[in-house]
Amino acid sequence: MPINKRLIMCTQHNIAINSNSKAIARLFSKTALIYLIMIVLGILSGMSGITFLQILGITISDIFIKIFKCISLPIIALSVIVTLASYSAEDSHKRIWQQTIKYTISTTVVAAGLACLLYLIVAPANVDRSAIPLQPEHIDESSSDKKHYFQHLVKLIPANIFAPFLEHQVMGVLLVGIIVGLAIRNIPENGPKKTLIMFFQGIHSVFIVITKWVVAVIPIGLYGFITSTVVQLKAGIDIGSISKYLLVVILANIIQGFVILPLWLKYNKISPFATMRKMMPALSVAFFSKSSAGTLPVTMEAAEKNVGILPRISRFVLPLCTTINMNGCAAFIFTTVIYLMQNHGIELSIWTMLTWIVIATIAAVGNAGVPMGCFFLSASLLASMDIPITLLGIILPFYTIIDMVETALNVWSDTCVTTIVNKKYCEDINTSFRVKLMQL
Repeated sequence: MPINKRLIMCTQHNIAINSNSKAIARLFSKTALIYLIMIVLGILSGMSGITFLQILGITISDIFIKIFKCISLPIIALSVIVTLASYSAEDSHKRIWQQTIKYTISTTVVAAGLACLLYLIVAPANVDRSAIPLQPEHIDESSSDKKHYFQHLVKLIPANIFAPFLEHQVMGVLLVGIIVGLAIRNIPENGPKKTLIMFFQGIHSVFIVITKWVVAVIPIGLYGFITSTVVQLKAGIDIGSISKYLLVVILANIIQGFVILPLWLKYNKISPFATMRKMMPALSVAFFSKSSAGTLPVTMEAAEKNVGILPRISRFVLPLCTTINMNGCAAFIFTTVIYLMQNHGIELSIWTMLTWIVIATIAAVGNAGVPMGCFFLSASLLASMDIPITLLGIILPFYTIIDMVETALNVWSDTCVTTIVNKKYCEDINTSFRVKLMQL
């Protein structure tokens, strides 16, 4: 796309967002009120003890999670396919890709490193062994097989093109999208190439319209999510000796979300809390649905409509970030693995902890953005080292809260990466345009 057209696109998009700022503020106030009402109703339903209301809330939650799963994977694949197929091998595209990867890896490493620092400061105590259930009922036995983590990489290669969608393998879907998008871009004949691009663009537009319908009824889903969450929390147990472990995990997420990422946005001259306020619909859904991949449709809608992210940026960067940008997961994996190693009597040197910062980062990148993904991934990593995972039975009742917080952090981090990439993209266009004018 010529520089002047891209400049006009960025300018018009920013003008449109600025001119509608009052309307957006009014809409946000109305939406916030509706969300608040649904949150209160959800809490009351969950605490009421009325079976009908609790079953209704859980049913609504299950329906919305299935809807999110149904549309999120096609959106990831189609967004990547359309973006890669339509882009030429220009410098701006390369910079978008490079910046996304750089920011994603950087924020994830910082999240794991922050968890390490907090772990050293808080120093969680070992759990009383008598409090550990002998057979945790809710830990998937398949996750405790003695498998090396690299065996999970084999699962990224699908046996057929539909397998990742049927098995909800987010990384597999992303891989299929990248391969198909690059293949279309390299078709030598312009006719078939344009036909395929238009076909995938049309299907992508269909899912965007469906997303808008889903967003319109999100408050109903929020009621279901909260009711289901309250019901689960009522079945919790005493925190006891793992309170400091939980403190490390929650603090790492809170500091990353409310200090580290806002400072990064501020450094790039972006208002952090204004951005957070505009993304509140997506962050709320992420918090209560516990699925960053499932929240993707709402995230894209809020990023484009409220924050003003260019569609060509959001529809490429957000699906990529949703798959590989897992700040909350990195903090959880590091803290959980180190804590269980400590309880197993393994000596934790500084080099061991530094090594696990790297491993937690890599593992988080490969984790699927689905509920309890980090929990089972941590169990798999521990089992591969022959470390008993029975302690996870104590952690499990509290994982609902952990999963909610870390999913919201993941979506917030995705937003920060996308916002900064979008800003730098428009700045590059402005600079290129000025250089071109000087050369005339």
